[in-house]
Amino acid sequence: MTVLSTARRALDSGPLCDACLGRLVADRSFGLTNRERGRSLRVAVALEDDEPVGDLEPDGPCWVCEDESDRYEEWADRAVHALGPYEFDTYQTGTKVPPLLEENDRLLREEVGLEPDAGEPLKSEINREVGKRLGAETDTEVDFQRPDVLVLLDLATDELEVQVNSAFVYGRYRKLERDIPQTKWPCNDCGGTGLKRGDTCEGCGGSGYRYDESVEQLTAPVVLDAMDGEEAVFHGAGREDVDALMLESGRPFVIEIKEPRTRDVDPDDLEAEVNEFADGKVEVEGLRLATHDMVERVKELDANKTYRMDVAFDDPVSEDAFADALAELDGATIYQDTPQRVTHRRADVTRTREVYDIDGTLEGDTEAELEINGEGGLYVKELVSGDEGRTEPSLAGLLDTGAVVTALDVIDVEGEDEPFARPEFFRNDDAE
Repeated sequence: MTVLSTARRALDSGPLCDACLGRLVADRSFGLTNRERGRSLRVAVALEDDEPVGDLEPDGPCWVCEDESDRYEEWADRAVHALGPYEFDTYQTGTKVPPLLEENDRLLREEVGLEPDAGEPLKSEINREVGKRLGAETDTEVDFQRPDVLVLLDLATDELEVQVNSAFVYGRYRKLERDIPQTKWPCNDCGGTGLKRGDTCEGCGGSGYRYDESVEQLTAPVVLDAMDGEEAVFHGAGREDVDALMLESGRPFVIEIKEPRTRDVDPDDLEAEVNEFADGKVEVEGLRLATHDMVERVKELDANKTYRMDVAFDDPVSEDAFADALAELDGATIYQDTPQRVTHRRADVTRTREVYDIDGTLEGDTEAELEINGEGGLYVKELVSGDEGRTEPSLAGLLDTGAVVTALDVIDVEGEDEPFARPEFFRNDDAE
């Protein structure tokens, strides 16, 4: 079937706009819009038949798209207006086409004698043409993977919806005071409501939280305010115990801001503002604008961790016995049942974890300082105490005396095989 014969059959089917006529041959002659293809076909048929082009013009609304193809400018203008409050660099458009128009699209191809998937569907053309105009008016680029904003057109209801995807800020934090959890910790007594039996909860003083502050509460509000979003979500690369410090290189984290109105924030300025707000309790460094993939990376990348801790023994320990115990643990595979202190929230299973390196010094005969580098997920407090035999081997077991961690600091969190920060996970390729 020739292009002209296709055009003749299509024009004989009823009033047909140029765009719907051109969509039948959308795979022909690149660089043209479907409207231009349709107009060219209409003129070519008129020339071959030596008839006025006007005789081939539709005498009413297009029976296929019901003149939706004439509304691209209108939809684009509405999208620009709806997106006015939001700052964005990338976008995508989507269209919900009524079943009747989809059926018309199918019937046109059937009447013309084309395959059902010939040319281009109405939905695809609307997405492209509205998107093209939107991009030109806002000086932004289309992104089919993860755009900053998504514009959804509903032809049936004549409604336009805007979905604003989250923005992400990556960095590392140091926690410089103890008894600060990583994230908000709802009060167990009142379930986070602040009320118990109608009165102010005594357990939390009505705040709804077990602890007044968290790393999340000392950092996320600043980012939320800077990006003018609706909600902030804190994602950490693991977490330290509430009574542990996080020092030296810090722990990787991502703050996700939902529905941000501002994305183009200066990470250096933001870093300074967060540190001022945290008032010496928490410090952040290396803030960068990240992609959504960084959330999964921070949460899932295998990491090793280095700890420094003070240990107290029940009985005096000799230098030789201490050195022998450390040598036994250095490079050892550790078998750990879920610690008793966390069995209420984690499944009771046996895990194996590696101790990569361990070093320490006795501070008197009943106290020591240890530094341990181990595989992620190694319970280091139980590596010291033995947890009543639930961790084997353990320092307490090898020394045959009780041992307990009295102070714990996390001093390094690094990816097992590669760093957390890689250029492809940032909006500007400035990763170190």
